[in-house]
Amino acid sequence: MNKIIIRVIILLILTINNSLGEENIMILKLKDGEVKIKLFPDVAPNHVERIKKLAENGDYDNVVFHRVIDGFMAQTGDVKFGNSSSNDFDLGRAGMGGSNLPDLKEEFSNLPHDRGTLSMARSQDPNSANSQFFICFKPAPFLDRQYTVFGKVIDGMEFVDNIKRGDENKNGSVEDPDKIISFKSL
Repeated sequence: MNKIIIRVIILLILTINNSLGEENIMILKLKDGEVKIKLFPDVAPNHVERIKKLAENGDYDNVVFHRVIDGFMAQTGDVKFGNSSSNDFDLGRAGMGGSNLPDLKEEFSNLPHDRGTLSMARSQDPNSANSQFFICFKPAPFLDRQYTVFGKVIDGMEFVDNIKRGDENKNGSVEDPDKIISFKSL
């Protein structure tokens, strides 16, 4: 009888641990496939909470990758001007908007901007991140400790690599850009 109770307790612990881990896994659906992302709530709790909230509300669905620089990163997340299915969609202004929520205080860390890193975009003000984020194509150590890293691609980076690139002469702005099809928790 004791062995059965011990096995049930172990099974419950494993189930709880697995579900806690899955709550910080997101699926970013792109035109070519699904990208699995691990969020870092222990490093950037407020940024992770914001990303989850906007994603669960569907705010990132149909938002374009408005700035994509080959060998650097793909930027998206302007839920105000970058949502291709919204009446406010304005590709010329994509990258200037955010959400209706207040800006976030920086949560800089020692995590590096490696290939597949997700980090929050911001203006010159370190406390101006809101909804926009970028995914690094290659390591970008010059961004370390200056932008908030909140996650990392753990599967499907090849689909991120297929995002349409922008014009290098126009700071990576993209004509007829790719978009996020959906962004949800696992």
